[in-house]
Amino acid sequence: MVNQIKLIELFEKWANEKSISFNPLPLSGSMRRYFRIESKNKSALAVYNPDKRENRAFIYLAKHFSKYELNVPKIYAQNLKENNYLIEDLGNQTLYSLISSTGNNFAATIHLIKNALSQLPRFQISASRELDYSVCYPRAAFDKQSIMWDLNYFKYYFLKLTGINFDEQELEADFQNFSNGLMKADKNYFMYRDFNARNIMIKDGDLYFIDFQGGRKGPLQYDLASFLYSSKLNLAEDLRKDLFEHYISSLAAHKKIDLRKFKKFYFDFALVRILQMLGTYGYRGYYEGKAHFLTSIPFAVKNLKSILDNKKYKIKIPHLIECLTKIIRSDQFSGLNGTSVETKRLNVRINSFSYKDKIPFDFTGNGGGFVFDCRSIPNPGRIEEYKTLTGKDELVKKYLDSQPEAQKFLKDSFDIVEQSVVNYINRGWTNLMVNYGCTGGQHRSVYCAESLSSFLKSKYDLEIVLNHTILNQ
Repeated sequence: MVNQIKLIELFEKWANEKSISFNPLPLSGSMRRYFRIESKNKSALAVYNPDKRENRAFIYLAKHFSKYELNVPKIYAQNLKENNYLIEDLGNQTLYSLISSTGNNFAATIHLIKNALSQLPRFQISASRELDYSVCYPRAAFDKQSIMWDLNYFKYYFLKLTGINFDEQELEADFQNFSNGLMKADKNYFMYRDFNARNIMIKDGDLYFIDFQGGRKGPLQYDLASFLYSSKLNLAEDLRKDLFEHYISSLAAHKKIDLRKFKKFYFDFALVRILQMLGTYGYRGYYEGKAHFLTSIPFAVKNLKSILDNKKYKIKIPHLIECLTKIIRSDQFSGLNGTSVETKRLNVRINSFSYKDKIPFDFTGNGGGFVFDCRSIPNPGRIEEYKTLTGKDELVKKYLDSQPEAQKFLKDSFDIVEQSVVNYINRGWTNLMVNYGCTGGQHRSVYCAESLSSFLKSKYDLEIVLNHTILNQ
């Protein structure tokens, strides 16, 4: 539990002044809590983190990097018995927030991005000398166990939660193959682990690096891939290549490397990083219900597609690639980042689903929209000639078109949805979700979802995302 009194005591002892303000910073994706404490002449960030090992790792690494004159937050004071420590206040602007404020105009910030990549080898190589990896958290090295953790995180919190069908045994075999193959890369460097634009602060025009507490011994490629394949940066391929070359050039000043060997493992580590990010988005978004994490999924899927389309990976992982191909082709991940910035039109997401599964999740935070139960209308699945068909097939559509109960159900649901559509458009709202569920998610719910999509398209200027959760598995 956060003890505000203890944090203030720690600050006042360091500052030798009375505090005049105590303000919590926005919550992040971790258990750490940050508070900005100010006195008349001083300011600092107070940190509470119940994970003692992570605290020790961060403090050790921050002090170690400072010896090598790297820009990391200074450690002002610590009370690790109470899980508290005090660090330098670097302000609020991150490299990512600056890029976002320019509308992802990378030309305006390219000098800062290249500066960050130029400094990365200093962490990886220069500052890795005399580093005690035994202090690193949660493991001393990015070893096979670490990779398997990331792959299983992806399996349990993305594949399973999103309903992507896979063969457990075949996927496990590919995970073993993948991790064994990556173990052949040179891993004798400091791996930052979360090197991305959100973890780079800007203060007085200089870059400062934070959130390295998960760092450990590992490969050079991972951190570069972590930055260049960051979901929200959404880098174009030509810019990504240019930044890759810039990093390689910067790396040469610290160590001579075999570029062919570096590239041999680079895209495989990029793939692992993307899967780790998808696992995080699934856990935070689908499992914990934090909708803003889901908005990063389409960008991660785009990066995934870039690697798969060009077959840049080298290790043989056929079933995993089959699963990733299903993700790329699935409609359920399109539109997760909301409506287009240019149009600002109402985005209506229409899902069909099976009541054997869970009701589709509302990623926008609007509360879920509507759920209509189609099980009260005649079921074509009970008729032999329709069993293998779906609600998209003409025979099934003609059958349901002829059923009065089905038509009344459609009209009633259309009336309810249309009332909200008109209201949302008039109020400038941008998201509405409608779910149709039936027993198997194959006939009635698909038919109703398709019918609503056609109805709305014929009357309104909307962004419609149609997703059949069972058919798309």
